[in-house]
Amino acid sequence: MTAIKEDHLLDATGLYCPEPVMMLHNKVREIATGELLLVLATDPSTQRDIPKFCAFLGHDLVEQINENEIFSYYIRKGS
Repeated sequence: MTAIKEDHLLDATGLYCPEPVMMLHNKVREIATGELLLVLATDPSTQRDIPKFCAFLGHDLVEQINENEIFSYYIRKGS
């Protein structure tokens, strides 16, 4: 596993598109610019949707991990 320490956690495991990205959109609004959010998901479509979400809205996808069918995304909130 990674040594990155997140500031916030969003657990979207067990949820399917579009719920994880909708929850991510709401969570990003709650955190400060520069803070690190860890998103956990089990929906394989998040592998496509979350990187696109970050690119479109100017957030930094620091790391993306697929381990034991759990997808982990470390996202640093942009301005």
